[in-house]
Amino acid sequence: MASGWAREGAIQDQIDASVNDAVQYARSNLVSGASAELCEECDESILQARRLALPGVKYCVSCQAELEGKGTLSKGFNRRGSKDSQLR
Repeated sequence: MASGWAREGAIQDQIDASVNDAVQYARSNLVSGASAELCEECDESILQARRLALPGVKYCVSCQAELEGKGTLSKGFNRRGSKDSQLR
């Protein structure tokens, strides 16, 4: 595949780097250990079904949803670019 001045395999290296970044981010957000009985945010009790389903959970459903909605996700770099930017 013709890729201009890029060396052979550079595109695959970019794809691999993006996948590795996503895997590393997901692993860094895994929780483990004993689940909390009370939410760390609002001090409400966490349902037993949630504690059993998610080992290491620290927040109730509503607080977890609120925290995830705050956009703490790191977007990283767009290594692929868009087709529009490549056509300019």
